[in-house]
Amino acid sequence: MATKRKPKLAVWKFASCDGCQLSLLDCEDELLAVTDAIEIANFPEASRTIIKGPYDLSLVEGSITTPHDAERIHQVRRSSKFLVTIGACATAGGIQSLRNFSDVNTYISTVYATPDYISSLQKSTPIADHVFVDFELRGCPLNKYQLVEVISAFLNSRRPNVPPYSVCVECKQRETPCIMVAKGIPCMGPVTQAGCGAICPSYNRGCYGCFGPSEMPNTPSLSIWFEHLGMNRTDLVRTFRGFNAYAEAFRKESEAHEKHY
Repeated sequence: MATKRKPKLAVWKFASCDGCQLSLLDCEDELLAVTDAIEIANFPEASRTIIKGPYDLSLVEGSITTPHDAERIHQVRRSSKFLVTIGACATAGGIQSLRNFSDVNTYISTVYATPDYISSLQKSTPIADHVFVDFELRGCPLNKYQLVEVISAFLNSRRPNVPPYSVCVECKQRETPCIMVAKGIPCMGPVTQAGCGAICPSYNRGCYGCFGPSEMPNTPSLSIWFEHLGMNRTDLVRTFRGFNAYAEAFRKESEAHEKHY
């Protein structure tokens, strides 16, 4: 009797810090359970062994920042039946997308001794700007349990159960008082997607927006709250330009305040 073929998993890296791939390796027991049901065919962080595609599931970390990567992501898409982007870089351009708000050539000439050898695009863009993406998993880094959930959903032919609500709900779940209401600390929690477990508010620090915009975020209203707390327009722009600076909701809000400098 022929044995059933395990689905092939591939993990790809573009411009990123590898933090999201390390989150997958950090799954430990959960990852061992997954390997019983899936074949890790291409994952350089975990093994030098590479099994040729096509691949049933591809996890893509990192943003597109070079002409070479802009071509390579199409090759990845063609060899992948199901493609999931993981982390802020892949879903929103990452912290490196801060260059999108100025001239990247200025940074290149400042950082590199021989800029002529550097081939770079003007902008750092998410994977979805270049190819079709089946599912986006946010975070900087992502939540490893959400990643396991996505893989499990794929194996069971269902949609991943990843919460679309904001960090504020997570604060309520862990009975953390609202630091913005109670202590006047600016917090991105009301417009940021849940996933971190509201870590920063639990330590009396405002949310930094690591998981990107939540579903239908009211960023203009939050900006008004920030202004009432004494935040000026320069700080408002900086607040919305973090790990997910180029996510549409955060980008538009920062640009709206930048116009009033």
